[in-house]
Amino acid sequence: MQLTPSKFFVTSGRATSQVSDLNAFDIALLKARISEQNLVAVSSVIPVDAQLIDICELPMGAVTHCVLSQMRGRDGESIAAGIAYTFRQDGKGGYVAEGHLHGSAESLKTELGRKMKEMSRIRNVEFGEIHYVTADLMIPADEFGCCVAALVFADYR
Repeated sequence: MQLTPSKFFVTSGRATSQVSDLNAFDIALLKARISEQNLVAVSSVIPVDAQLIDICELPMGAVTHCVLSQMRGRDGESIAAGIAYTFRQDGKGGYVAEGHLHGSAESLKTELGRKMKEMSRIRNVEFGEIHYVTADLMIPADEFGCCVAALVFADYR
């Protein structure tokens, strides 16, 4: 059986917790509206004719494929997580790059742009406009923090 995604959405969230980085991660997923799914990380290919849709509700507990970036930290650290996605100019699908770092969303966008440029180069394929979805956070003292960004596959053909 092959699952070929036909629809996807992009989302992000950030959060802090006084308890743990796991709780910060959970809250960040909640803010990104993907906390009630069983997330399965997949790599970076957007199928031909897959359509970008608005964030939609998915069934609780659904096995949900996504390209997920996360960054956790604590105590005054600056963190960022994000994805970049684009489509091939020849119409044969697209690609996603994920990244995370200690620093700002702007620094992360630069890194993601370099990754996308390399993906284009090694495939010898021209990409269209690159879209970025990022979250960044300066974590308060004595707290844990997490940023997430994801491209989530929402339907299959």
